Amino acid sequence: MSERFAEVDKLRAEMLQALDEVAGDVLRRIEGVVLDAVASLSRDAAPALALQNRSRWDNVSFDSSVGLHVTGDVMVTSVRSDCVSSVNRFGEIFCIIVQMNSLKIIQCDLLDIFCILDIYYNDPQLFGSQKTVDSIVDDISCMLKVPRRSLHVLATSKGLISGDLCYLEEDGTRVDCSSSSLAVPVSSNVGNITNIVSSAKFVLIVEKDATFQRLLDDDFCTKLSPCIMITGKGVPDVSSRQMVRKLWDTLHIPVFALVDADPHVHLVVCVFSSQSMSFEAHSLTVPSVLWLGLLPSDIERLRVPQDALIPFTLRDERKLRSLRSRPYTACQPAWDREMDIMQTGKKKAEIQSLTFIAPEFLTRVYLPNKLRYGGWI
Repeated sequence: MSERFAEVDKLRAEMLQALDEVAGDVLRRIEGVVLDAVASLSRDAAPALALQNRSRWDNVSFDSSVGLHVTGDVMVTSVRSDCVSSVNRFGEIFCIIVQMNSLKIIQCDLLDIFCILDIYYNDPQLFGSQKTVDSIVDDISCMLKVPRRSLHVLATSKGLISGDLCYLEEDGTRVDCSSSSLAVPVSSNVGNITNIVSSAKFVLIVEKDATFQRLLDDDFCTKLSPCIMITGKGVPDVSSRQMVRKLWDTLHIPVFALVDADPHVHLVVCVFSSQSMSFEAHSLTVPSVLWLGLLPSDIERLRVPQDALIPFTLRDERKLRSLRSRPYTACQPAWDREMDIMQTGKKKAEIQSLTFIAPEFLTRVYLPNKLRYGGWI
């Protein structure tokens, strides 16, 4: 029997060796950071960390085939241990790097995935929140120039998915997303799901959970066309973005976004070409995501009642100006025209505003016509 599977055993050994090489490379990079700090201390100098500045648009450029990605000449931020404004951040980053090494997270078997909570609860007083830990893990991933999944630290997914989709989790669990009444939580380990099977014609990203549930209750995924719906319940988390990218890469189908006509939630579309995670563009971004609705021009065309519209605030105006100055706007003239309509009217609208036209207008008229006649940009 063992001879029959000799080639399979050989293949498995080669895969494990490759994983060991990746883990060894990550560890060497971590050790390099630690040794640099020790060398600074030996010279009576204050240790410092050089982090790519993920909040600056100067550091990224837009490519239609990739989305936003890090440019060659990246501006860095120095996180110093002797500076009042950055000493806490320095301590937090070093604490997590030490935990990654001492808990043997990097050397662990691929099945042993650590959660943000595991790190947070080792010192909750230092970090203050899980969100802080999540941001620092992103910084470490960027600093070491390795994919976040190579650090074996995952955040709990908040996203939900439903529709014509089946796949296998890494532990062999078969996940069926085709239930017409219940959604499935997005996997926290998207990188290792396999055997994706679907006859879906498109993926629909739904910004709001309430809208997602409404579409689920109306059996939208099967009534109009076999499709897959996913929601990140607002701005999507990393796992939700990874899932959309995985589906896009595997199924080669269009990806649409259904969001409010609002400069803030317009970021839900833009985040799939995110600035802050542009160093991992190839695994997180979907540069060809299409804005299905709610478009500002839809508000005018459908004559949505004025009572359903929300006046702009100063914060809205600042956000819109910021969006229009970003690199991908120049590559999306149709998006820019929609933002011009929004800026001129100084009004925004939620998806739910369509119920002012008719209670079931969204599912029975708006989306079917949009998808049938190509009403996206």
